[in-house]
Amino acid sequence: MTEGFRVLILGYGEMGHAMEHLLKGRQQLDIWEKYPRDNFLSVTLEDAAPLADIVLFCLPANPHREVVEKIAPLLKKTCLCLSIAKGLDDAGQTAAQIFAGVLGSQQPYSLLYGPMISEEIRADRYAFAQLGCGDIDTYNKVRELFQGTRLYIEHTQDVTGISWSVVLKNVYAMVFGMADELQLGDNMRGCLLVAALRELDQIVRKMGGKAGSPYHLAGLGDLITTATSEASHHHELGRMLAREEIRGIDGEGIHTLDMVSQHRLFNTAGYPLFRLIHEVVSSPKGVHKRINGYLQQIYS
Repeated sequence: MTEGFRVLILGYGEMGHAMEHLLKGRQQLDIWEKYPRDNFLSVTLEDAAPLADIVLFCLPANPHREVVEKIAPLLKKTCLCLSIAKGLDDAGQTAAQIFAGVLGSQQPYSLLYGPMISEEIRADRYAFAQLGCGDIDTYNKVRELFQGTRLYIEHTQDVTGISWSVVLKNVYAMVFGMADELQLGDNMRGCLLVAALRELDQIVRKMGGKAGSPYHLAGLGDLITTATSEASHHHELGRMLAREEIRGIDGEGIHTLDMVSQHRLFNTAGYPLFRLIHEVVSSPKGVHKRINGYLQQIYS
């Protein structure tokens, strides 16, 4: 093994453990957890951040700003901040927007999004992602980081496009769980996938991304994974909503719906499937009837 990178992993939840599994023995790892459990000894940010070549954000979007603002003055100028967060913070911002606002051009940053189920990574199965960054040197650095692992990455400069693709796919994934719980069949799943991708592409362009961006790993790839896996949290949320359950209905997709509405991030009027999901989440009653109404609206 070469000397490798010194990597600071932020967050020791599901994805923190998955990244540790991928990189352990290949890179020098420091792991920080704000609320350590099970006798886990966390490093301190003040000690670990100045030594890092790469800081890997395995955190939800919400704490990103606080953590970035805290470590930014401590980082080496060449240190890369890399996030896998697939949600919005309470200001309605993506991880990319938070990085851009705090780090600007002073610090390199990138986003890693795609089908990366943590349980499969830890079982040594394949995983795939797009790396969103502006330059090829950053891409090559991240390729080197994961070289020899079963995480395969491709490069895109469309940071905005993959950010909104991966954030919104959690919303659309829920309707697949609803359809499966109602036993609406495989044909319905095909219909929903086409409709979801059509709306994703339109919204991504509205938010400043490139046309066609959702048809790659961060969009279509991650949507299929999240929408069809029985182990998927958002697929299960859809099942719960179809059963008209309201307890325990939370997650990144739910929060995204709240943020889109609260901050008026885009006008939802032109996106009937998105609106259907929002209405069901707001009041999970008569889900089958609502899906029928959606179909009649689309195909009338």
